Amino acid sequence: MSGPKVFEETHKSDSKRITIDPITRLEGHGKIEIFLNDEGNVAQAYWQVPELRGFEKFCIGRSVDELNKITPRLCGVCPGAHHLAATKALDGVYNVEPTETGKKLRELFYAAHYVHSHIAHFYALAAADFVLGPAAPAAQRNILGVVDAVGVEIGGEVIKHRSYAQKVQEILGGKATHPVCGVPGGMSKPLEEDDRVKIEGWANSMVDFATFTLNLFNDLVLKNQQYLDIIASKDIYYNETYYMGLVDKDNKINFYDGTLRVVDQKGNEKFKFHPNDYLEYIGEHVEPWSYEKFCFMKKVGWNGFTDGPESGIYRCAPLARINASNGFTTPLAQQAYEGMLGTFKDIGVTGPIHNTMAYHWARVIEMMHAAELLRDLAQDKSITSKDIKAPAGEPGEGIGCIEAPRGVLIHHYVADEEGITTDVNLVVGTTNNNAPINLSVRQAAKALIKNWEVSPGLLNMVEMAYRAYDPCNSCATHSLPGKMPIKAVVRNPDGSVYQEIQNF
Repeated sequence: MSGPKVFEETHKSDSKRITIDPITRLEGHGKIEIFLNDEGNVAQAYWQVPELRGFEKFCIGRSVDELNKITPRLCGVCPGAHHLAATKALDGVYNVEPTETGKKLRELFYAAHYVHSHIAHFYALAAADFVLGPAAPAAQRNILGVVDAVGVEIGGEVIKHRSYAQKVQEILGGKATHPVCGVPGGMSKPLEEDDRVKIEGWANSMVDFATFTLNLFNDLVLKNQQYLDIIASKDIYYNETYYMGLVDKDNKINFYDGTLRVVDQKGNEKFKFHPNDYLEYIGEHVEPWSYEKFCFMKKVGWNGFTDGPESGIYRCAPLARINASNGFTTPLAQQAYEGMLGTFKDIGVTGPIHNTMAYHWARVIEMMHAAELLRDLAQDKSITSKDIKAPAGEPGEGIGCIEAPRGVLIHHYVADEEGITTDVNLVVGTTNNNAPINLSVRQAAKALIKNWEVSPGLLNMVEMAYRAYDPCNSCATHSLPGKMPIKAVVRNPDGSVYQEIQNF
């Protein structure tokens, strides 16, 4: 099939500095700075994050029990991920394992969260680049333009199934956004049988919709040679990095629990560790031009913004999960996964898939996996058991780790004997991907902008480099130590000063 126009007529830049501000179709704020040399080619490009949230600091001094209600406010797109990571951290703080039913209810909730999140990114944020093309007028490259192109009926199905996923989160979480259901040792309320039946029906429909989405991706992208060439290209969107993902005992993808597995550029296992040991493996580098930290593998080291085996930069999120695992535990997702590997094998890729645009493909496969998990859990009659919470112990220290839709998410809390938070560390999905996003933006800019020639479509293709990661800058910006001229005052309930933090 012939697709929409990708490239367009260019014009000459009259400046050595090209700024894309604000960048579009992501959660949070950011900009891209591109610097040209004397020949009008790209010398350097930066993905820059100019916003600060500060959650790691202003959670200190609060009751640790509040943190799984506070931290979901990081983001309106992925509050479910932060709520469950925080709740798992509270399990550790109170030295308690959730009951079997409590764990199943969390996973049921989380499968719905994945469906809603992946629908939002693919259809609302990413699809315009494929359905309308990067060279489409900026005013059309949005969800309304996509609906106009594919038809109101398909648009209605998108809204309906995202609504189904939100309804599941509302039933289980108390609220569709910013849930309040998780407690140390389990969940706050059981699932009633009539709600289980409703969820089962919605889940069956979500599996059908995921099938439709995979077929749509096949028809719009994989059958369009122009787009397939972009996905497979090593010139525009390609970096050879390490990959990290949460896996079960068989090295299959697990969104909720497991061991962190890191593979190298050839697909060989480099590290495998329990999330509680993350500080031995994950480092956080800072740069003066961004409020977002840059994660790297400590045992490899930070060697600047380069890829390859000597660079500690790694990637997370859908494509990384596929690269770091042996596939999926559900049949339809596994079938789609094998089809993806087969397509890349046909073009000579037998190891990890380093092609950044393949993140979109991996994401729609994960949508299927989440829908299948949702259906399977909803069909489990034991999930309506009233045994939903185990008794908690005394407060201490805990680490919670899950796979957020946007990558590995770690919440680490320390509480004193009174249950007051004394330390918080968050390693967020997009923070893991911050360095590789910079690599991807720089590579795309260098490949696309030459001899002073630029256009809105080419600049949008530079933006596509970060959009593949589905970044969330609201979640990922915490602090830049010693650089912020901000003073925070944490007060006790009586109004007295508990702690003052200068330049956090």
